[in-house]
Amino acid sequence: MFNSPPDSICVLRLSALGDVCHVLPVVRSIQDQWPGTRITWVLGGLEHRLLGHIPGIEFIVFDKKAGAAGYRDLRRRMAGRRFDALLHMQLALRASLAAAVIPARVKLGFDRARAREAQWLVTTDRIEARSREHVLDSLFGFAGRLGIRGRSMRWDIPLPESALEHARRVVPDGQPTLVLSPCSSHALRNWSAERYSALADHAAARHGLRTVVCGGRSPLELEYGARIEQLMRGPCINLVGKDTLLELLATLARATVLVSPDSGPAHMATTVGTPVVGLYAATNPARSGPYYSRPHCVDRYDDAAMQYLGKPAAEIPWTTKIERPGVMELVTVDDAVQRLDALLAAGAPRTPTG
Repeated sequence: MFNSPPDSICVLRLSALGDVCHVLPVVRSIQDQWPGTRITWVLGGLEHRLLGHIPGIEFIVFDKKAGAAGYRDLRRRMAGRRFDALLHMQLALRASLAAAVIPARVKLGFDRARAREAQWLVTTDRIEARSREHVLDSLFGFAGRLGIRGRSMRWDIPLPESALEHARRVVPDGQPTLVLSPCSSHALRNWSAERYSALADHAAARHGLRTVVCGGRSPLELEYGARIEQLMRGPCINLVGKDTLLELLATLARATVLVSPDSGPAHMATTVGTPVVGLYAATNPARSGPYYSRPHCVDRYDDAAMQYLGKPAAEIPWTTKIERPGVMELVTVDDAVQRLDALLAAGAPRTPTG
């Protein structure tokens, strides 16, 4: 697409936390191969709190809740600018409306089969058609279409000293620690507090792991944290609603292992090399699991497909979410114990970060 490095590229990926974690290695690959190219990234406010302090990238926050005012603000900020390429990486109508007001010589989107939510209407070029890829791999299709060869699988999210100090207090040196991040933004992906507490008690009795519970400030998350703390036989450090995203990231960097459903923290842990025992039934870990920890995940997605859709996972669309009441009950405590025990028996090796 480019015979020489372009002057400027705009990345459009507004949300969610896990997905912007997937985008960052693509951006790093562009930076490493085209160090002179200026990169602008349009993203959401929550995601900006995680990434917005990274040097070398211009971030523009788009308020997706502001309605028409958000698009007017974005148009104002784009006045007088023209990028060599826009990487339209989000399959959402609001993102396509945002793409329409971002001036660029080339507007690159997904291939026609994947360009849902009217994305194909606002793009001029498409990435190579592929199927049944992990989300991160699919996003590297944008780098490949630009002419970037190879991957820089690094994240390098800076952590301020205040976040590092917080993490040292939560996870002292020499203290093996299990972090539970029990809630997804999609409630039907959540495991039960009873099962989390049983797993944490096993981790303490069998492996000597301390337990830290993390989460946001929503009523559901606060309820989960309190319930897990109440049900556990041993001590529990309940940080739900008490830390920032960067403090959570620093805590994950010092943890031995994270246990989580399909959620943003599962992918945040990947950015800092912490292995993840993911709990999957409502979604497919082959598509959206923590990139380097998929072998450690409990995978009941095929069972869910058979029970709720009457077909094996291989026969349903790749992006299908089976978010049905009771689906996460397919993930048993024994399933999670087996994955955790195997990971710890192997020494809980850190995953690659560069």
